Amino acid sequence: MSEGLLIYGQQGSGKSTSVKYYAKHFPRKRVDGVIRVPVLSVITPESPTVKSLSDVILAALGDPLTTNSTAAKKAERIKYFFKLCQVEMLILDEFHHFHDSRRSKSSGEVSDWLKNLMNTTGVCIVLVGLPRAISALNANGQLRRRFASPIHHKEFNFTTREEQYEFRTVLKGIESLLPMTFETQLESGEIALRMYFATHGLIDYVVKIIDDAVATSGVKPGGKISIDCLARAFKRKVWADCPDWLNPIVSTKPRKLTRPREPFCDWDDPSKYTLSERSSVGPRASGVKASGGGDQP
Repeated sequence: MSEGLLIYGQQGSGKSTSVKYYAKHFPRKRVDGVIRVPVLSVITPESPTVKSLSDVILAALGDPLTTNSTAAKKAERIKYFFKLCQVEMLILDEFHHFHDSRRSKSSGEVSDWLKNLMNTTGVCIVLVGLPRAISALNANGQLRRRFASPIHHKEFNFTTREEQYEFRTVLKGIESLLPMTFETQLESGEIALRMYFATHGLIDYVVKIIDDAVATSGVKPGGKISIDCLARAFKRKVWADCPDWLNPIVSTKPRKLTRPREPFCDWDDPSKYTLSERSSVGPRASGVKASGGGDQP
């Protein structure tokens, strides 16, 4: 019986980056005239149905007859191609779309279909999505048992000394790769704290702010970028309407931006979902490990 894994975390925490990093270590290969696909990664369609989910899986496999068959025939074609292409792992990204459509009639049908796919193919399935993806599993007891130990792909935090060290090390590593530096090093305690408030610990925003500051600074290689450039980058990439007194990069009293109508007010709190109590904490995008190329996933 195949097992499954749920990886959940906030938007921008690096989940999809981690998945892509892993999948690229197991590329498609032509063996004896057949394309082997050890790891198949697809995006869960919005308001998924059995038909729409089948279509994206078959399209990812390169099936030319994706749209020209019934749901039952699509399922048979998926089983056929999984065996022919020796698919060992199916990754469904954006799995929280199951939760978003949970009140529709098709939601339960798709969950049952996914459970049956695991039963009939033996393929390992990895689900990736926002924390509310946990709720989608809770709606189907048999499916939930296959994903009993989800992994929380956490954003960076800045509470403990260890968390501060980790976040500051990431900032130091990014700055070391740049052709110029900042007037005040990003890893310094004050700037690191301000960057944490500006990004809420989400690696996607960290990279976007720094990249924008570098691209728009006009500073030549070897020069120094002002902190004001970083503040303007925050407004371009995170919160365009942010008043200067609230801009974490230059504010006299920076804080988390979690109040109504602020960038991080709609945080999807994992503690609202029961499965999160049994979750483990997974690697962030900046430090994810994968098996060496050629190994079995």
